[in-house]
Amino acid sequence: MNIVSELSLINIKVDDRERRSGLLPILQETEGVDLEVQRLPIGDYEVNGQLLVERKTLIDLVASLKSGRLFAQLYRLVQSERPCALLLEGTSTDLHRSGMRREAVQGALMQATLFMQIPVLRAMDAAESASLLLMAARQLNALGTRRSKSPRRWPPRRYPTSQIGRKEKQQLYFLQGLPGIGLTRARLLLEKFGTVQNVLSASERELQEVVGVGRSTAEKIRWVVEEDRVRYNTENE
Repeated sequence: MNIVSELSLINIKVDDRERRSGLLPILQETEGVDLEVQRLPIGDYEVNGQLLVERKTLIDLVASLKSGRLFAQLYRLVQSERPCALLLEGTSTDLHRSGMRREAVQGALMQATLFMQIPVLRAMDAAESASLLLMAARQLNALGTRRSKSPRRWPPRRYPTSQIGRKEKQQLYFLQGLPGIGLTRARLLLEKFGTVQNVLSASERELQEVVGVGRSTAEKIRWVVEEDRVRYNTENE
């Protein structure tokens, strides 16, 4: 008889709106997985009580981008101050059928990964999505056996509570995703440059004119935002 130890037991909570995703039958048939289906306040999957995962097919991603729901969902993940990830499922064919320009999707994913610090996991289908969830769970279990404290969490960002406009609050929150930038420096950057776009376009010398932004921080910011433009040919995929 194959006995699963408590250390290897995987607990996955699934949002009840994911019943038709195709992942549930796979996870239910996997030995050592304790599956709970319920309404989750944040994310679609909670792995071992630690990792929150928002799962979207590429068609879902496009729909949520058009409706404006995507970043609201991602902000909630970040505000939970827990390890989190965005799991994208599908192929380039799905994206091509959606009719949305690939550059628009790339821009959204760049904001999620570079500025919101949310890792993006890619899967071709439900089977691979399930495999990634299980792999993450096993790595969390392995990490727990090596050290007693919980896995490192990304530094939390502070959402401004002062009486300022909603757009300015989101700008300040966004800027805190840059290296070495907390709420105070985000305020100073926005005060000097006026807009997030101007901050991202500023040179190292201009960034260093802001109090608290030294050469090292300015270099890191420029390194993050100066990404080479990649040309994609969807016909060859």
